[in-house]
Amino acid sequence: QVQLVESGGGLVQAGGSLRLSCAASGFTVSHYAMGWFRQAPGKEREFVARISTFGSTTTNVDSVKGRFTISRDNAKNTVYLQMNSLKPEDTAVYYCARRVPYSASGTYTTDYDYWGQGIQVTVSS
Repeated sequence: QVQLVESGGGLVQAGGSLRLSCAASGFTVSHYAMGWFRQAPGKEREFVARISTFGSTTTNVDSVKGRFTISRDNAKNTVYLQMNSLKPEDTAVYYCARRVPYSASGTYTTDYDYWGQGIQVTVSS
């Protein structure tokens, strides 16, 4: 049974850092590309970052480039999202997801088949 469980969210002041974790079970994360998305109130779910099976990473250039980093620990079967220099506009529910193999883009929600329950990140000004 595939399961993704996020942790590490919470309330932080602007300029602070958080590291989100996504613990996977039922499959091996290194065998799949994995992604992080976020959804702010009243907005659509937005691509944040992804990591390929080879370990190459891609981030949303417009909103998080240079501040957020995705990584993976194969031994722990866990994917991480390190978030630095947080801004109030980063406030959202963050989701990790498993990418469908050979999906076209990797930046759309339809490219992913399993999702975590989401975790709240709130950045105060």
